[in-house]
Amino acid sequence: MSAPTLRPPSDPAAPSRPAPTPLRPSGLTWTVLRLHRAALLVWVAALLVAGALMTWLYVIGPDARAAVVPCATPPTDGLPDCATLRAIHTDENYGVGLDLVATALSYLMLPVAAWAGAALIGRELENGTAQLAWTQSVTPVRWLAAKLAVPAVLLTVGTTTAVVLHTVARRDGNGPLAGAWYDPEVYASTGPVTVAYALAGLALGALAGLVLRKALPAAGAAFAVTLALSYLMQALRPSLWPTTTITGRTALDLPPDVLVLEHGVVTSDGRRIGNDLACVGSETQDQIRACMKNSRLSDFWATVHPESHFWPLQLVESGVLLAVAGAAVAVAFTVLRRRTA
Repeated sequence: MSAPTLRPPSDPAAPSRPAPTPLRPSGLTWTVLRLHRAALLVWVAALLVAGALMTWLYVIGPDARAAVVPCATPPTDGLPDCATLRAIHTDENYGVGLDLVATALSYLMLPVAAWAGAALIGRELENGTAQLAWTQSVTPVRWLAAKLAVPAVLLTVGTTTAVVLHTVARRDGNGPLAGAWYDPEVYASTGPVTVAYALAGLALGALAGLVLRKALPAAGAAFAVTLALSYLMQALRPSLWPTTTITGRTALDLPPDVLVLEHGVVTSDGRRIGNDLACVGSETQDQIRACMKNSRLSDFWATVHPESHFWPLQLVESGVLLAVAGAAVAVAFTVLRRRTA
């Protein structure tokens, strides 16, 4: 028989220990994520859908490429039947899928800017949530820094992943199915400019929210400004890097991976005329000589951006966009300090 365990009587005057509370995430980062969890879930869902789509496009890429080979009706000389190839539709699905992803990535900055102006900043200033946080342990500067840093990290990681998957899904060598590197939407969705555009949209949207302090006007202003920035950069893009000038008869037969900015001729008296397509349709050397003689031409030239200029153009444009984002952030902090001083 075991002896009973004796416990000392509890002292009613002794302070009771509170039950331990479970650890929960805290801090400004968690607050931003919790407050904007709906946008976070939409962002994650969009990335998952885009990732699944681009994985499927990568898988069907070889079949799509095989569907655009030369054909004949009826099939002859080893060429497949054209009707059979047209019935596959893999190339159409592949092209439509790539266009859809490219468009979404190219204009990602627009919904990002509208959301940043309306939900991230404008709505909190309009309903007083931000002012309430400032009266507690969070300073306005820390509040804005967290508001910008958390979505900036999520946008950078997610957009970079989407760009990499999109580039892989395009598969080098798919030719007209994947589009030329200089096509506006292809260019804006296959390099670092995609991330830079998203960050610029975030910064401009936050600035609009701080200036206007109302959700809907800030969303509209941010959308309009980022759209104007997109069109401006597209217009300035060819001048962001020095062009290459090709002379001689090579200028008449440029490869499809070259962005032609201007094409012209040199007359027999030495005058250079731009945007003159004389003799472009000539196929043989004799036809070229005859055309040059009849047109009184001495040479041809073309100003182009070869495919090797893709990365220099991307890096310069990304630098410009990040400078815009940095300037917008600096102005946003200046506006915040003046209004809370």
